[in-house]
Amino acid sequence: MAREVEWARMTAPELREIAARGNALAILPVGSLEQHGPHLPVITDTASAVAVAVRAAQLVNESVPLAVLPGLWLGMSEHHLPFGGTITADYATYHAMLRSVTRSLKAIGFKRLLIVNGHGGNMDPLAVATRELAVEFDMPIVATTPWFLAAEETAALFEADDGPKHACEGEASVMLAIAGDCVKTDKFKDAEAIPAGQNEAPYGASRFYSFSERAPTTGTWGFPSKGTAEKGEKFLALQAREVAKFITSDILWTRPDPVWRAGRGLETTAGRAD
Repeated sequence: MAREVEWARMTAPELREIAARGNALAILPVGSLEQHGPHLPVITDTASAVAVAVRAAQLVNESVPLAVLPGLWLGMSEHHLPFGGTITADYATYHAMLRSVTRSLKAIGFKRLLIVNGHGGNMDPLAVATRELAVEFDMPIVATTPWFLAAEETAALFEADDGPKHACEGEASVMLAIAGDCVKTDKFKDAEAIPAGQNEAPYGASRFYSFSERAPTTGTWGFPSKGTAEKGEKFLALQAREVAKFITSDILWTRPDPVWRAGRGLETTAGRAD
């Protein structure tokens, strides 16, 4: 019988045993609660992140002490507010939630944290939060967005879209694989009715765009009608494989340099610079 990997399905003594095994890893799937067009449920990003995290954990569970936390459904999705159905955090709140999770993990004996992200709007906030929290809590923290791993293999699975977008062929496929009863396939063509992706800042520039500017009317960017459950299983298997590689990587889990320690500026990596 395979070992349990989901935190929420375990007892506190079981989780203490995992933490006590040394170098224990907590995996936090993060996503959002936001509009995904007329055809996909608002929990899509969180559901996909949970599915990948659990599958990746199952691939390495026999050799790595780990547990997959419940998915964090509150992300940074203010750009989706115009379509309704969206609940969002601001950055201060998002950072505070991640800090509270990290602080708790440190207190109960977990040594590492892997954040598996399913929402594009979380990528920049996670990049900042993980580097700050890693140093603050002296804990290796890694964040990854599986849709952007193994880029060539991922791209080859798409039939119509040229890569992951929003409520697209890829997300429709994954949701058909893991929660097909929540997918409204009869709305696929309605979702594709208005062309999307027209408003993009020039390369090298960064600014805020509401998703109503990127995907007017439908809130969809891509071709969900090309999604299939079979394709979804392929996406999930590929993403789980790549995340499992991160779990077992040596270079990702080195101790964070204590850059804020008093006098750290008088030293080099090798030692004190006299």
